[in-house]
Amino acid sequence: MFDSKVHILDHPLLQHKLGILRDKNTGVKEFREIVSEVAALECYEATRDLPLEDVEIETPIAKGTFKCLAGKKLAIVPILRAGLGMVDGILNLVPSAKVGHIGLYRDPETHQPVEYYCKMPDDIDQRDVIVLDPMLATGGSAVAAIQFMKNYGCQHIKLMNILAAPQGIEAVRKAHPDVDIYVAAVDPELNGHAYIVPGLGDAGDRIFGTK
Repeated sequence: MFDSKVHILDHPLLQHKLGILRDKNTGVKEFREIVSEVAALECYEATRDLPLEDVEIETPIAKGTFKCLAGKKLAIVPILRAGLGMVDGILNLVPSAKVGHIGLYRDPETHQPVEYYCKMPDDIDQRDVIVLDPMLATGGSAVAAIQFMKNYGCQHIKLMNILAAPQGIEAVRKAHPDVDIYVAAVDPELNGHAYIVPGLGDAGDRIFGTK
């Protein structure tokens, strides 16, 4: 259905946790914690190609040469506000990663993204970048965010979502064919309000307890 740039992560733990996120009775605290856990699990796959280097380390028994991350040049860029829910799970795994922020909201009439905030680390153009947003619905926000990163000079960009609709994936693939997409599941459609169906509702509202 999709090409090799789209990675649908069907690990049993991810699917179990995604089922809890879908449940309308899951409370704010549990929802927030599981979004972070899902982001961490997805991060394992999204960072599989990080470069390694040999480092000499002395264990309690003897010296040896072992693998460590080379350069540690990673940045994560959540799309505000829902993307913030994915940040801590990744930073727990890669605490040296820097964090940029992109603020976008979807115009209720046109469903197009409107920028209201953008703040990046000074060396963002030297880092591998993972753009974070729980939901990839129409793809408008993701397409815009990725273009912002390219405008900053970023060469290696990935997109990480929890849920996607086919329309969102197709929009990103058309606009940015060089960008890999990592997602836990693809739902069949969008409704008239551009929400993913069956989805899990508004991720931002469920993470932060707003309506």
